[in-house]
Amino acid sequence: MEITGLPTPVFCGVDWAEDHHDVALVDASGTQLAKLRISDDADGFAQLTTLLVEHGDHADAPIPVAIETSRGLLVACLRASGRSVYAINPLAVARYRDRHSVARKKSDAVDAAVLANILRTDMAAHRPLPTDSELVQAIAVLARAQQDAVWDRGQAHNRLRSQLREFYPAILDAFAQHKHGLSSREARTILAAAPTPAKAARLTHRRLQTLLKQAGRVRGIEAEADRIHEVFQRDYLHQLPQVEAALGRQTTALLRQLNTACQNADDLEEATAQAFEEHPDAE
Repeated sequence: MEITGLPTPVFCGVDWAEDHHDVALVDASGTQLAKLRISDDADGFAQLTTLLVEHGDHADAPIPVAIETSRGLLVACLRASGRSVYAINPLAVARYRDRHSVARKKSDAVDAAVLANILRTDMAAHRPLPTDSELVQAIAVLARAQQDAVWDRGQAHNRLRSQLREFYPAILDAFAQHKHGLSSREARTILAAAPTPAKAARLTHRRLQTLLKQAGRVRGIEAEADRIHEVFQRDYLHQLPQVEAALGRQTTALLRQLNTACQNADDLEEATAQAFEEHPDAE
């Protein structure tokens, strides 16, 4: 395929899935040159690079690749190989498919060709993924993971709070003004020791002080213990004893989920901060 001595441009589309990927190559006229299904592993990547080389890919002019995600090992390997990788929004792919086909049913092989044709006709309207350094890519991974962990923590917090509203308003009152609410270490430590209002009412000042120290509090321990003790001694409506005990067991299970979510968020926040500090632009 030669035009005025120069190779005809070739464009690659990859329809991504969890365990396999469909690949399509088209030329400047829209003719499909090849299609291939590859596995999501090193062998699959080797098949893809071999196919690209067979159709003119080389170091000075690598074939651009369009794919519906900016994540994953396949994308990372393609970027590391020096190719321009375009992450195309799946909604854009769906609209393009509707413009050029009367069949609305999704097909992985068809979508791979659609992605390749998006580059052929509208490459200027899309931006390739930046050629970030290894450290920047690592920071991006950690930042995304940390954000996901924060969302998970919020969901776990809301599930626990909804549960406590059913039978344990005292613990909600005790930490209503706390910056982190039930997600605070103090609330989680006390709730672990007293997962029911009956057990909370039996906590002594001394036991509350011990729990606050375990949670990491260093100032105002006696005053805070007195405040929480007063809240727990107020009159509240109660579920029947066996029902309250069952709700307490369920609360303990939800608390474990929240503890895990909080730990994950804290660990990933620390890892992200450390990675940022390693960046040369960090002050």
